[in-house]
Amino acid sequence: MNDAGLRELEREVVSCRRCPRLVAWREEVAQVRRAAYASEEYWGRPLPGFGDPDAAVLVIGLAPAAHGGNRTGRIFTGDRSGDWLFGSLWRTGFANQPTSVARDDGLELTGAYVAAAVRCAPPANRPTPAERDNCLPYLVRELGLLASVRVIVTLGSFAWDATLRVLGDRGIAVPRPRPRFGHGAEVGIDRFTLLGCFHPSQQNTFTGKLTEPMIDGVFERAKALAG
Repeated sequence: MNDAGLRELEREVVSCRRCPRLVAWREEVAQVRRAAYASEEYWGRPLPGFGDPDAAVLVIGLAPAAHGGNRTGRIFTGDRSGDWLFGSLWRTGFANQPTSVARDDGLELTGAYVAAAVRCAPPANRPTPAERDNCLPYLVRELGLLASVRVIVTLGSFAWDATLRVLGDRGIAVPRPRPRFGHGAEVGIDRFTLLGCFHPSQQNTFTGKLTEPMIDGVFERAKALAG
C-alpha cells in the first residue's frame, strides 16, 4: 500500500491541464450544466482513481461522463453506467452498496480500485489518441502504486488497448500479436490477468449486448483469480 503516493498522484491529476480541448469541454459543461442538475456545483476537473489501495482487482473505464463523474467528482458516480458497475461490484462482494450518487454517499470498495484511461470528460465520449497518450502516464504510475493488483478488468476495447499500452510502458512484454478485446477475454501478462468486459454504457445495456449476469460473471472471475 502506498497511500502517500496515491494522494500525491491524485493532486497532480486533479490539477492537470494537458489537453486544451478536454479542459475547454469539461469546464463548459460545468458552467452550462444539464437542467436536471442546474442547482448543483459541478466538479469540472480531471478525476483520480479511487477505491481500496490494497486492491487485487483494478477496474479501468474509458473516461468520466460529462454529467456523471464530471459533475460528482468521482469516476462512474452519478450516471447509468455507474449504476451498472457499482451494482455488479456490490453483488460480487467488492462494494458495500449498489449505487453511487455523490463522493460522500458512503460507498466503499474492498479489494477493488476504479480508474479510467482518460481522466477528463471528452466531447461525445471520444478522446483522441493524443489525449489518451497525454493521460496514460497517470495510469502507469497508479498501477505501480497499487502493488497488490493482480487482475485488471477493462470496460470496453478503449480501456483494453490503453491497459496494454500501460503494461508496455511499465516495461512488461506484451504478447504479439496483441491480445484482442472481447467480452470475457482473458490473458495472462506477467503477474497480471487482463479481463475484458463490454462497457456498461446505455448503448450496450439498453440493447441487451451486456446483461447483469454477463458483467457479474466477469467480476466473479476476477474475484476467483484474485484469490
